[in-house]
Amino acid sequence: MSDAPQYVWFNGRVVPYDQGRIHVQSAAMKFGAAVYEGLRGYWNADARELYVFRQDAHVQRLCQSLKLMRMEAPFAPAQMREAVLEVLRANNFREDVHIRQSAFLEGDSAMTSTGPVGMAVAAYPMGRIKNSEAGLHYTISSWLRIPDSAMPPRLKCIANYHNGRLAALQARADGYDGTFLLNSRGKISETPGATMFLVRGGRPITPSITSDILEGVTRDTLIRLLAEVHGLAVEERDVDRTEVYVADEVFVCGSAYEVTPVVSVDRYTVGDGRVGPLTKAILATYLDAARGQVPARRDWLTPTYGNVQ
Repeated sequence: MSDAPQYVWFNGRVVPYDQGRIHVQSAAMKFGAAVYEGLRGYWNADARELYVFRQDAHVQRLCQSLKLMRMEAPFAPAQMREAVLEVLRANNFREDVHIRQSAFLEGDSAMTSTGPVGMAVAAYPMGRIKNSEAGLHYTISSWLRIPDSAMPPRLKCIANYHNGRLAALQARADGYDGTFLLNSRGKISETPGATMFLVRGGRPITPSITSDILEGVTRDTLIRLLAEVHGLAVEERDVDRTEVYVADEVFVCGSAYEVTPVVSVDRYTVGDGRVGPLTKAILATYLDAARGQVPARRDWLTPTYGNVQ
């Protein structure tokens, strides 16, 4: 790729980008036996600092995914955190970035192997999702979300994303920007790569963690910020398909998506078809928190450079 970074972190050291490789016979390649985290780093020009956002929560979830996959933890949590900072420093980023930290079964592994486990970290410059300012147009997929009893979505396993990929490709073929999946009970679950919120009568609502969703770090962030900054308690519950058609506002969220408005679903206009006031407000609060401008939430930030210019 033409915009590839100079370096990645691979199995304990920073190496040139093209050396971050695994074997074609690895269980990661053969069976999708790999887990990952996607997280963001935000550049604060005034502080001359790149803040990794909610890194501890991402490391915790990565460890949970390794546990559920019965994969040996290749590094201690402190080493996992430092790996991210090492690759950011090596690339000398001075802009917003997206970071992908992956753990995978290496070697000529069998389906039931639990090791050896490798780890890689790559980071790329990344701004806001395309067309996010005006809002996106979504549909409800005919593909169902995989249930916890089959391939648990709370596990951030790479193999799980084939389910979402089928839905995303169908949405694109049908002329939509994205899609929501229903779970096996016919309730709204999430998108192929983000969780969702809707607003009805001024109340923010989101599917519960038992709706076959990823337990999103950004989702948790917004629930907290809506309460702490905006004085709004989020209602976590089952969400019917038709609720998004009559909602005042709809938005999706995730480390890559941040807070991205949805202005129509299945060609039903959401609200007045424009980005809603609460969506705008929580996006601004989220970005302020991520750049270190919410003093009460500076504990969510890990500085990359230690404020050294």
